[in-house]
Amino acid sequence: MYIQLMTRERTTVQLISTDTVWRNARLATFDPDRPAPYGLLDQHDLILRDGHILAVLPRGETVGGTIHDAQGRLITPGLIDCHTHLVFGGNRAAEWEQRLNGVSYQAISARGGGINATVEATRAATESELLTRAAARLQRLLLEGVTTLEIKSGYGLNLQSEAKMLRVARQLAARYPVEISPTLLAAHAVPAEYRHDKAAYIDLICDRLLPSLWQEGLFEAVDVFCESVGFSPAQCEQVFAAAQRHGIPVKGHVEQLSLLDGAALVSRYKGLSADHLEYLDENGVKTMSDSGTVAVLLPGAFYFLKESQRPPVETLRRYQVPMAVATDYNPGTSPFASLHLAMNMACVQFGLTPEEAWAGVTRHAALALGRQRSHGQLKAGFVADLAIWEAEQPVEMVYEPGRSPLYARLFRGKITHGSAL
Repeated sequence: MYIQLMTRERTTVQLISTDTVWRNARLATFDPDRPAPYGLLDQHDLILRDGHILAVLPRGETVGGTIHDAQGRLITPGLIDCHTHLVFGGNRAAEWEQRLNGVSYQAISARGGGINATVEATRAATESELLTRAAARLQRLLLEGVTTLEIKSGYGLNLQSEAKMLRVARQLAARYPVEISPTLLAAHAVPAEYRHDKAAYIDLICDRLLPSLWQEGLFEAVDVFCESVGFSPAQCEQVFAAAQRHGIPVKGHVEQLSLLDGAALVSRYKGLSADHLEYLDENGVKTMSDSGTVAVLLPGAFYFLKESQRPPVETLRRYQVPMAVATDYNPGTSPFASLHLAMNMACVQFGLTPEEAWAGVTRHAALALGRQRSHGQLKAGFVADLAIWEAEQPVEMVYEPGRSPLYARLFRGKITHGSAL
């Protein structure tokens, strides 16, 4: 990796000319092996090579390389938004106004609103139109230091339109300096053409959509909406079983509006994450702890829907279930392209500490996407996806949403955004 040179006083590391050294920074490593809050380190160098972190070493132990003086700024891993619905057509602002004026969701749905309105708009939009709109949303996240995000399908609900959404996610990853984790959420809602035969739609997902889109390499995990207004646990298990036959990881929208033991179902299939969780009970928490399933908290939807039942954060802590935080960016229940805002809401509404919120968008978010060995920490061998902040403490980004003190955003070691360009 590098050459160590012995002197009378200390060992120094000889770097090659293409190595990059970020010096005079505070490092919030989020490395659980470092005991300080946030894994904070002072007087250390962060050394990058070939898009990865080569080493984190005390200052003065390196010789050579290209030096960048951080001038006391804070460096963190790039942020990870592990639950978004970023690709969709249309918007539902008028529908939201109707709800605020007293019109019920049932009445809006009867008039063609709700998720079916987004499905109709997404099906009607061209791939180019969806890409343009999604790119604008993505840019807002990148300016907050996001370097990895998940994007779900689920507004197409047929083979052609689900494939179109997932191709847009792939194009975003190809055009912008960001890593995208695409997820198939065909079991999001029942399309209008199957409204009287939900079982036939589940069969379509399992027998055609899932295997066809998997064969095309368009997604890396399968999600379901396990809820009374979505799909039953038995129907969701049918989708999970189909995913398991192909070796595909699973996750689930569960216990958002009621307790259906969806988290226990996700855990039985060793799911990556169980998301929302407002109605999660202790048995569900225990099953998640046993399976290693991450709890993804989505305070934006909780806020936007004016919910009152909070996720059982204290129980999740007691069972040591990792808690991630995400935007849940979507047109109906969380139209917020701000991970900083989600972090603030997680603290104010759900009672997370700022350090827990930060772990939720770094180390634990990486775990929710199956990237825990390569993302979410400042540690040798991990990807060099970084955010450099005009800040001294990580809490500053949680405390003041709407202000992003981003000095530089690095993707695979290269500066892509910020005043350091």
